[in-house]
Amino acid sequence: MVQDSIFTRQRLINLAIIVTAIWFTWFAQVAFDEYTVRIINNVAIFIILAVSYNLINGVTGQFSLEPNGFVAIGAYVTAILIVDADTMLYQYDIEDPSEWVLAMQAEFVWALLIAGIFSALVALALSFPVFRVRGDYLAIVTLGFGFIIKILAINNPEITNGSLGINDIPEFSNLYWTGGIAIATVMAILNIIYSKYGRAMKAVRDDEDAAIAMGVNTFKIKTLAFSTSAFFEGVGGGLLAALLTSISPDLFTFFLTFQLLIIIVLGGLGSTTGAILGTIFVMAGLEWMRFLDEPMSLFGFETEGTPGMRMVVFSLILIMVMLFAREGLTGKKELFDFKFFKKLRGGKK
Repeated sequence: MVQDSIFTRQRLINLAIIVTAIWFTWFAQVAFDEYTVRIINNVAIFIILAVSYNLINGVTGQFSLEPNGFVAIGAYVTAILIVDADTMLYQYDIEDPSEWVLAMQAEFVWALLIAGIFSALVALALSFPVFRVRGDYLAIVTLGFGFIIKILAINNPEITNGSLGINDIPEFSNLYWTGGIAIATVMAILNIIYSKYGRAMKAVRDDEDAAIAMGVNTFKIKTLAFSTSAFFEGVGGGLLAALLTSISPDLFTFFLTFQLLIIIVLGGLGSTTGAILGTIFVMAGLEWMRFLDEPMSLFGFETEGTPGMRMVVFSLILIMVMLFAREGLTGKKELFDFKFFKKLRGGKK
């Protein structure tokens, strides 16, 4: 009876959080100004990217540096599918678009799904050579994948319009799309983490050799995490393309991967809650601190605007957080591991 009561409370808390998130998505879209909505859109997309990247890097413990590659694949696939043929013929200046590119058309929801599936299939194919190595070698191999995708995008202008990129992409990414998919992504990732597959991923992270000795098929588990992460990164890339309405190879450099790495390390490797908090702190925080780049009045003294000052202050904050919170903002804890929610569930303090 006690276990049933705790389980019921857990479900009610889950439902309350989901309803609150859905309500905030609707409220923000109708109540906030365009600039604020755009920032929240960007935060929602990066939540999708961060929690999915955290699955392979934090939960499974595989030091992978591939997100920019899969985000690029998702963005280009989505753009090709939702930009009409006449627009492509007009803007493809280096070479005319190939016939099959002109023939590919899909609704936005199907374009996102296809982008995610294509990214997952690429990850599945890539997992066979990639997971023959571990640790730093894995990082180097996956880092090279991101560079390969960028070079392919530049050197195939009949598909991607080369270095000029694809413009005039329809702007579909409102908060109903980005917020709704972010909520669905977080729910899907958490369900995986708390399943038997999630426990196996954590076993691989903690000691891969011990996991093998206990009968865990580590290649299968790592491939599952890698492909799932790639699927959501592809979807996030598609949403990003439909938000920016213009993409080019320079958008998907290693800086994007580095940004996501900062987010999940700051939030706490292995924690989905930490990935969400890290995204809000980094993406929204950097926008909020823009006033530091502008002229200010401090204690009666007028200071000139210093471009880049917000990055200096933000870097100092990151250093302080890493010094005093070595495992990030949440460590490996999830939302329900904190005392307040344990009390609500009737668990131990």
